[in-house]
Amino acid sequence: MAQQEIQLDRERFCCSICLDLLKDPVTTGCGHSYCKSCINTHWDKGEERGSYSCPQCRQTFTPRPVLGENTMLADLVEELKKTGLQAAPADHCYAGPEDVACDVCTGRKLKALKSCLVCLASYCEKHLQPHLQSAPLKKHKLVEPSEKLQENICSRHDEVMKMFCRTDQQCICYLCSVEEHKDHDTVSAAAERTERQRELGLRRQTIQQRVQDTEKDVKLLQQEEEALNGSADKAVEDSEEIFTEMIRLLEKRSSDVKQQIRSQQETEVSRVRELQERLEQEITELKRKDHELKQLSDTEDHNQFLHNYPSLSPLSGSTHSSSIRIRPLRNFEDVTAAVSQHQDSSVRSCVLQSRSVPGSQCRCSVLLQRL
Repeated sequence: MAQQEIQLDRERFCCSICLDLLKDPVTTGCGHSYCKSCINTHWDKGEERGSYSCPQCRQTFTPRPVLGENTMLADLVEELKKTGLQAAPADHCYAGPEDVACDVCTGRKLKALKSCLVCLASYCEKHLQPHLQSAPLKKHKLVEPSEKLQENICSRHDEVMKMFCRTDQQCICYLCSVEEHKDHDTVSAAAERTERQRELGLRRQTIQQRVQDTEKDVKLLQQEEEALNGSADKAVEDSEEIFTEMIRLLEKRSSDVKQQIRSQQETEVSRVRELQERLEQEITELKRKDHELKQLSDTEDHNQFLHNYPSLSPLSGSTHSSSIRIRPLRNFEDVTAAVSQHQDSSVRSCVLQSRSVPGSQCRCSVLLQRL
C-alpha cells in the first residue's frame, strides 16, 4: 500500500490509554481498540466492582470479555511502522480514563484545566479562555477539575442548587426554597459555607492545639522513659559493683573465719589430747595401785599382810575426772549462729560503710575479731 494511501490520522492507530501506537491490538465489543496489556490493566482495576467498561464510550461488560487480537489492525500498524510513520510522542494533554475531560472538545478530548460551578462544565486550557477574558464569565467560580459537577443540579427542578436548608440540612435550588422548603430556615450556600468554614476553622484550631498538647505529653513521656532507663541502668551498675564488693569481702571474711576456726580447733584439740594422755596415765597408775592393793588384800597370812602394808606407796595428788572442766560441744556452733545472724544486715552495712567511709572498721570486722 502506497504511503499516501495509508497516511491517515495517526490518532486512529494510537491506544487512547497509553497514547502510543497500538501493540497487540484488541477490539472491545463496542468497537474501540486498545493495546492488549493496556485494556487488561485497566480492567484489572475494575475487578472489585465486577464490571468492566470501555475507557472511551463507558459501555460496560459483564462478565469480563475474552479479548482476541485484531490481526487486521495489527498488520496495518506494522505496515505503518515500515513506512516510517511512528506515533507522536505521548501527549499528556489528552484526557485518559482517570482524567476529567473538557466538555467542549470534540473528537479526542483534552484534559480539563478547571471546572466552572456556574456553567457546571469542565474546560481545557483553550476553552477556558473565555472565562479568563470575558467580564461576565470572570465572575464564575472556577475550581479544580471535578467529575461531580452534576451533583450540584437539583434533580427535581434541574436548577443549580445555590441554597441550603438548615432545617433539612441539605442543598436546594431557589425553586425548592419557595415550594417544599418554603417555611424552612434557608440561606445561600455561600453563607452556609462561610459559617461551616468558620466552625471548621475552630475545630481545626482545637485539633491542632490538642496535637500540640499531645506532642508535649509524648515528649514528656519520652523524657520519663529515658530517665527510667537511665536510672535502671545506673541501679544495675551500682548493684553489680556492690555485690561484687560484697562477694570479694565475703570471700575474704570466709577465709579469715575458716583460718581462725582451724587455728582454734588445733589449739583445743591439742589441749584435749594432752589432758586425755594425762588421764590415761593416771588410769594406768591407778590400776597398778589397785592391783597391789588387791594382792595385799588377798594375802591370808596376817603377819605378812601387816608387814607389807606400810610399804604401800601413797596415792599421788592426781586430778579426779569430775574436777576436769569439759567445754560444751557447741563451741563452733556459736560461730555459725553469729555468722548467720549478721549475714544480711551486717555484711551489707559493712560493704556500704566501706564504700562511703574508706578505712572505717565495719561490723563484720568487729564480729570476726570476737569469734
